[in-house]
Amino acid sequence: MSHHQKPVRPALLSRAVRLGLYGLPLLASLQAYSPLALAQESTEDAKTLDQVTVVGEREAYQIQRTSTATKTDTPLRDVPQSITVITEGLIEDQAMQSMADVVRYVPGVQMAQGEGHRDAPILRGNTSTADFFINGVRDDVQYFRDLYNVERVEVLKGPSGMIFGRGGSGGLINRVTKQADWSEAKELSLTLGSWDNRRLTGDVDHALSETAAFRITGLYEDSDSYRDHGQVERWAVNPTLTFRANDATTFAFGYEHFEDDRTVDRGVPSFQGKPLPTDDSTFFGQPDSSFAYARVDALTATVTHAFGNGAKLVNQTRYADYDKFYQSVFPGAYNATTNQVAITAYNNLTTRKNLQNQTDLTFSAQTGSIGHAFLIGMELNRQETDNFRQTGYFPNVGTNATSDVVTLPNTIYAGPVVFRQSASDADNHSVAKTAALYVQDQIEFSPQWQAILGVRYDRFDADLLNHRNGSTLSSSDDLVSPRAGLIYKPQEDLSLYASYTIAYAPRAGEQLASLTASNRALDPEKFTNREIGLKWDISDRLSATAAVYRLDRTNVAITDPNNPAQSLLVDGQRVQGVELGLAGQLTDAWQVMAGYAYQDSEVQTPGAQNGNELGQVPKNSFSLWNRYDFTPQWGVGLGAIYQDEVYVSTDNAVTLPSFTRFDAAVFYGVNPNVRLQLNVENLFDEEYFASAHSNTNLLPASPRAVRLGLNLRF
Repeated sequence: MSHHQKPVRPALLSRAVRLGLYGLPLLASLQAYSPLALAQESTEDAKTLDQVTVVGEREAYQIQRTSTATKTDTPLRDVPQSITVITEGLIEDQAMQSMADVVRYVPGVQMAQGEGHRDAPILRGNTSTADFFINGVRDDVQYFRDLYNVERVEVLKGPSGMIFGRGGSGGLINRVTKQADWSEAKELSLTLGSWDNRRLTGDVDHALSETAAFRITGLYEDSDSYRDHGQVERWAVNPTLTFRANDATTFAFGYEHFEDDRTVDRGVPSFQGKPLPTDDSTFFGQPDSSFAYARVDALTATVTHAFGNGAKLVNQTRYADYDKFYQSVFPGAYNATTNQVAITAYNNLTTRKNLQNQTDLTFSAQTGSIGHAFLIGMELNRQETDNFRQTGYFPNVGTNATSDVVTLPNTIYAGPVVFRQSASDADNHSVAKTAALYVQDQIEFSPQWQAILGVRYDRFDADLLNHRNGSTLSSSDDLVSPRAGLIYKPQEDLSLYASYTIAYAPRAGEQLASLTASNRALDPEKFTNREIGLKWDISDRLSATAAVYRLDRTNVAITDPNNPAQSLLVDGQRVQGVELGLAGQLTDAWQVMAGYAYQDSEVQTPGAQNGNELGQVPKNSFSLWNRYDFTPQWGVGLGAIYQDEVYVSTDNAVTLPSFTRFDAAVFYGVNPNVRLQLNVENLFDEEYFASAHSNTNLLPASPRAVRLGLNLRF
């Protein structure tokens, strides 16, 4: 499809496609095992496989080890960084279906509206649509990610530039996916719920032989919404193949195809600094012209070789082809005098092809009585992107009119909307290339004292071609991202740590399309995190964490008030906070996941907003989920989520009220192979606003919702 053509809303999948989803020719499509879960090592390393030491029992809410933050198999208590892990057990027990569901239980992280078409987490005050990784590899296109193939979700707080490179300003989210691992898992799950929520997922792992295993996960969903006109249809398939060439070498391959089609809903406008009073189902705009689709095709291949004596080489390659389009006819400001709401429109098409390769060598050494675990790595990436944007025009008002109005109580715009490019709309082609080298040393001075020292160098080059005028822009950045952490362990299960990390965001922007003639020569934005914390494995099934941090954003570009043709780099913002977490089992029958965050945010850019709070960053937020099993067959869940009132944006003009929401669940195991569960979200039907994109786009939260799930194991 030419980027000059207006995309047509995709038709819903045919019944034949739905019924044939799991019968596709899958062996031609293979998904790679990540370095995080691959590790089929030599005999002496065989006991450190992630699926053995990290995942634990299926229903567990706690893990004790991970490879994400260090690229080495490390106990979480020995990682000097705040990390929250949402396990498969918690995902299943809460019937989570989205990343927004996940971050409710991650202290210090909120989810913005994302214009109704993308995940947009706010990590320690920094909103991002690109700081997503899958098995440690960048997954940075704007779309809604699903959990159908997820083993766990790891949220790293604070800049992680030494391991992950550019971006990750306030943190990042990494999905660890299910892989062919000889587990012989065979599951089918069906969910039916409020507003015609219909969702089917499948997972089959099969040992082809002692040296080869095949696994396939799949998804189909067709659901409506508590919001009028809301609809989502998505399907996906993710086969993986793992092959052991010998005791030392493992190959893994895979493929994922994912499709998501949905209504784009920007919510409701504001009035007198609060959300405009209206029913929580009321849609503003033109729903038939407000839609988004995402298509993702990703191939990955991983080779792991264990040299012996703990040395290991992992090489992972990922090629991903993304096709993302969104269009919305949405509300603007409300005029109380006329009782009218402004309506505007635009669309945007993004295609991106990512080719990424990571090579990591890990090995151990001794210098006298001091132990070292070394990481030496290299990363090569190429990202090719096309962006094409069009503005919506309203012929009923005038040939070049870019807005119209609806008069309340009518909220649906019925007039024609014509999409074409305005003078400032983007029609760009960009190529971003990264070459990185990094080295890290995990040092053990004694059983009580450890340290992590590392540094990464990235050469980041971006070239942008403007199809509108034929001009080209280029920029190059040399990014040096250090990491230093000191750990003191008064006892084996208790760690106290201090850390210092830096990450950078180049002027190409998180979506690689922000280069301009005025900003291309500016230094990248800089994010510096200072943190002290505590991690305590209370038992082998229960862990507690605490962190105190200060995150500064600097090198923010503003217009020079004395020379509007130039820009100045100034301090941008500061977030200081406390994060507390508790995860695991209090007793054999009682599991818990709890978190608390205090965030003190401040704009530090000169001007009218200096000293204001950041948008959608609550001072206090709290979450608690309990599962208690009365018998091996019967269990219940009860959870609560609280959030202080927040300003929508840094102008602090509009506020979203505070709220407390309760959730509940009942679990019944018919037999070892059949499980039923009933989830009730927003048990007491609390009216609140879940998120926002701007002062005029505020999204009401869902009223009480019920989901009935059936899980079959074969």
